[in-house]
Amino acid sequence: MRAVAMLMRAVAIKKGQGQEKATGFQVMGTLRCDGCGEEFFIVHHLALMDKWLAEKQAHWLEKVLAEEHERDKKHADLIELPD
Repeated sequence: MRAVAMLMRAVAIKKGQGQEKATGFQVMGTLRCDGCGEEFFIVHHLALMDKWLAEKQAHWLEKVLAEEHERDKKHADLIELPD
């Protein structure tokens, strides 16, 4: 999973996956799913860190997680975030 994350600009990584400290990435924040309480780290590639974008991605992720609960779908360990 680490190799996949390294090819992405920004990802959400489920807490406990050990990837939140991936080399070349910075944790920009965390988000807790309202439906189940699972936590996700929002991480950006060091060269592309953007606090405003991270906030926008957190709102997007919140909606995605809620939709997954509506469809009884389990959250992925790694979710690529939009730019």
